[in-house]
Amino acid sequence: MDFLMSGLAACGACLFTNPLEVVKTRMQLQGELQAPGTYRRHYRNVFHAFITIGKVDGLAALQKGLAPALLYQFLMNGIRLGTYGLAEAGGCLHTAEGTLSPVRSAAAGALAGVMGAYLGSPIYMGMFQALIKIGQKYGLVGLWRGALGGLPRVIVGSATQLCTFSSTKDLLTQREIFPPQSWKVALVAAMVSGIAVVLAMTPFDVVSTRLYNQPTDAQGKGLMYRGLLDALLQTARIEGIWGMYKGIGASYFRLGPHTILSLFFWDQLRTLYYVYTK
Repeated sequence: MDFLMSGLAACGACLFTNPLEVVKTRMQLQGELQAPGTYRRHYRNVFHAFITIGKVDGLAALQKGLAPALLYQFLMNGIRLGTYGLAEAGGCLHTAEGTLSPVRSAAAGALAGVMGAYLGSPIYMGMFQALIKIGQKYGLVGLWRGALGGLPRVIVGSATQLCTFSSTKDLLTQREIFPPQSWKVALVAAMVSGIAVVLAMTPFDVVSTRLYNQPTDAQGKGLMYRGLLDALLQTARIEGIWGMYKGIGASYFRLGPHTILSLFFWDQLRTLYYVYTK
C-alpha cells in the first residue's frame, strides 16, 4: 500500500508539472557546448519558452511525453517514496532516543532514490515502441543507457529532498507552529524541500539531460560526452559555471511544484490511510 500511495501521489503531481518538464528540457538543450553569445537563443526565459512552444508547436506539445512521464513517476517514485516510507515506519530514520537523524534520513533517501531511478530508467527513455526499437538495436543493456550517469543526480536530489522534508516536518512539529496533524506542516516542509532540491539537482539535471540526448555511434557509445564527469567538465569549461545552472528557472518551476505536490499528496494519502485503517 505504501508503494501504491507513493506512485499515485507522484502521478497526481505529474499531471500539473509535465509542461514544466517539457520547457525545462528544451531550455537545457539550447546552446549545447556553444560559448555564451555565439548561438541563437530560442527561449529567453521560462515564460517565453511556454509562449514559443505553444505558438509554434501547439498547446498539446506542452504535454508531450505525458504517458511515459506518468508511468515513470508511478514506477520511480512509487519505489522511491514507498521504500523511504517503509524505512520511516520501521523506525530506521530515528536514533535510539527517538529523534530524527538527518544522516540516516539522507542515506535512506539516497538509497531509495537509486532503487527507483535505476529500475525506472528504461521508461525515462520512452514508451513501448521506443523501448522495443532500442532493445532490438542495442540489446537489453541499451535500455539502461545513461542510467549510471543519472544516478549521482538522483542520489543528491533524493537525499536532499527527503531529508529536508522530514527534518523540516520534525522541526515544525517540535516547535508546535501549526496545530497537531495539520496539513500545513507537510505543505511548508514540501516548499522548503522544493527550494533545496532545485539548488542541489540542477547541475546534475543539466548533464543528465544531455547524456540521454547525445547522439551515439554504432556501438551505442556517446559521441559528445564520455560520461557524467566529462559532461560536467565540458559544460563548465565551455559555457561557464552558469552553464551548469541553465534552465534553473524552469527547473524550479518544474521541480519545485512537483516536489511540493508529490510530497504533500504522499503525506496526506498516508495520513488518511493510517487514520481510516486504525
